[in-house]
Amino acid sequence: MTTPCPSTSSSDAVISVAGVSRHFGGRRALDQVTLHVPRGAVFGLVGENGAGKTTLIQHILGLLAPESGTVRVFGRDPVADPIGVLGRTGYLSERRDLPGWMRIDELLRYTRAFYPRWDGEYAESLRQRFALPSSQKVQTLSQGQQAKAGLIVALAFRPELLLLDEPSSGLDPVVRREILEAIIRTVAEDRRTVFFSSHLLDEIERVCDHIAMIRAGRIVLFGRLDDIKQGHRRLHLHFDEPCQAPPALEALLTLEGAGRDWTGLFRGDPMRLLAMARAAGATVVAEEVPSLDEVFVAQTLVDARRGADPHV
Repeated sequence: MTTPCPSTSSSDAVISVAGVSRHFGGRRALDQVTLHVPRGAVFGLVGENGAGKTTLIQHILGLLAPESGTVRVFGRDPVADPIGVLGRTGYLSERRDLPGWMRIDELLRYTRAFYPRWDGEYAESLRQRFALPSSQKVQTLSQGQQAKAGLIVALAFRPELLLLDEPSSGLDPVVRREILEAIIRTVAEDRRTVFFSSHLLDEIERVCDHIAMIRAGRIVLFGRLDDIKQGHRRLHLHFDEPCQAPPALEALLTLEGAGRDWTGLFRGDPMRLLAMARAAGATVVAEEVPSLDEVFVAQTLVDARRGADPHV
């Protein structure tokens, strides 16, 4: 069972994806993906490697055309109108894709020529904040420094939409924190829309207010981060008599324990979950809101039990 999409409609969304599917040979990369990203949101797309995150971003950028369904960015088709979309979109991927032979100052001057709204003072402030030597060539930079240079290029023309595809991949925790702080500061100051793809759930949980969870090319959870977390509960249950088999409970994702004491992760309205547990003869010893990581792991285990078919 999938989580219903939020009420955000395509009319007030910066990104609107409706029923998009894509196959590569016999492999299903995207399967009827539908999501809407509201203006001003920091939207996190989370999933395992190979789940379809990069393929979806390539459709949003107009690098791939959907086999079925539609993609609109700022109300435009990114394949038919790449200038209208890319001129308002900053992009940073884990591959960086920066010309290694250029110095930092040359890279910034070169990129500036493509963007009439380029903010030179802002670019320089970011360069100084990231401590990047202006005379150093890109190919001599560390992986973390290249990520920072790529973020400057993506941010300095103050795009309305910032697309980040695994921006922290392979970076150490200190650099990851610096990059995330720069993103958070930018969003807070300018109310940009950010679409953030990562398999690092602590990053998603720290910076995002909306998330979509993708598995095997399908969206299996979608909504406001707080709503998704509040819609799950970890319940510690105690039964008066030992259970000879795991107790049969509705809305259960995962369960562990033995005898009288069991701990389960449930999805649903908290009050209904508590009533259900008591109706099953359990005393609720403790109730906790799980982390996004725990929700993701539980959902992954459920899908694996169902043969990786989120329709079930």
